[in-house]
Amino acid sequence: MDPTSPPITPAGLAALRARYDHLLGTERPEITAIVSWAAGNGDRSENGDYIYGRKRMREIDRELAFLAKRMKALRVIDPAQQQDKSRAWFGATITIADEDDNQRTVTLVGDDEQDASAGLIGWSAPMARALRGAAVGDLRRVRLPGGEKEWEVVGISYPA
Repeated sequence: MDPTSPPITPAGLAALRARYDHLLGTERPEITAIVSWAAGNGDRSENGDYIYGRKRMREIDRELAFLAKRMKALRVIDPAQQQDKSRAWFGATITIADEDDNQRTVTLVGDDEQDASAGLIGWSAPMARALRGAAVGDLRRVRLPGGEKEWEVVGISYPA
């Protein structure tokens, strides 16, 4: 696997695979049945089920192609196998504190599985880039859209 390819956790890849399987095994057959039924009703130019069914089928096919290509390009990294667990690397769960001692916990994950509201920070996000390689006690300055902020690394953990 190419070391420059984007990283993803095993759970993230499983979520992409589940989405792919759902689209291919459930949604696409349902839409195909609707389009087939609508096509049998005659005039297709004013048949909403046919027109919007075909549109949805193109969207599904586009997403399936994207997911297949993306899953092939990703590099799966298991955070539990990380050698240096004293520093923040891919898959680390990091507790950080700002100047006012407000603590926040974030996990460094692949860009395809990021969700800032759940504390999952994408690997190429500014905060993730600033935290890479940090050890407990390190101060890291992060340039965010709201301005620059300094965080202290309070704790680092990895899944078992």
